[in-house]
Amino acid sequence: MTVEEQEILTMYNTLPEAEQGLAYELLRRLVLAWDPDFAKLTPSERTGLEESERDLQEGRTVRMEDIDWD
Repeated sequence: MTVEEQEILTMYNTLPEAEQGLAYELLRRLVLAWDPDFAKLTPSERTGLEESERDLQEGRTVRMEDIDWD
């Protein structure tokens, strides 16, 4: 969790319960306005996806038969 995320959570938890509901609703509406179907990638998700794509392109993969599934 980033410092910003921790700070947001601390501020949220500092609020009385009634205001926590209001803060939650505001945040929910902001997120839905930005991405109505939650299809956009966050910066960290984009980084992970790009790293995975590079690994695949460069042949850094594990064959399924090499995985111990038990």
